[in-house]
Amino acid sequence: MTQDVRQWLGEIKALQQKLTEAQQERDDALKSAANWRNLYETEARQRRTEAKLAQQKVDSLQAELNALKATPSLSNDLAAFSEPDAARAQTVQQQVSQLDTIEALQARLSEALLEADRLKQTLRSEQAAHQQTRVELTAALGDAIDRLTQERTRNRNSDNNPDSGKLEDSVLSEIPAVLPASKTPSLELPHFE
Repeated sequence: MTQDVRQWLGEIKALQQKLTEAQQERDDALKSAANWRNLYETEARQRRTEAKLAQQKVDSLQAELNALKATPSLSNDLAAFSEPDAARAQTVQQQVSQLDTIEALQARLSEALLEADRLKQTLRSEQAAHQQTRVELTAALGDAIDRLTQERTRNRNSDNNPDSGKLEDSVLSEIPAVLPASKTPSLELPHFE
């Protein structure tokens, strides 16, 4: 019978050990669940806050859009400009509002269109001059590289020439350090009042 009691006591201890391990696993699982719940709640709070802020931004933009729709169209155009351009556009708007008659407005429009055409032509000529300068500088650079390559080839052909370093220096000294002045001077654009 003593052996039966020992066997029963051994089984009871084994069951107690298993129970302790199961309780430990349960506690760990509960801690993990609580941690995940906390993370979920934090994420949900953050999402709700972001949604609220986004809704406020949408509401403010909608109010701004409604306000812009209520103003005259020229004021809408002024909002699209940067600060200096907006100030300039405001000045132009004031000048236009001071014109009394249709004829004066038409004359001012004609002047502006002629000035725009002149500025376009000036821009085209500046672009053409820029392109020509680019072509000339590229050609000059190509020529300089060709000359340098030729001189290096000559230096390699004359194996024991002690003056080989001086030859490259003489070639480089022939290339002008400062480029000649541009053939087309920069045009001064008129300032409007």
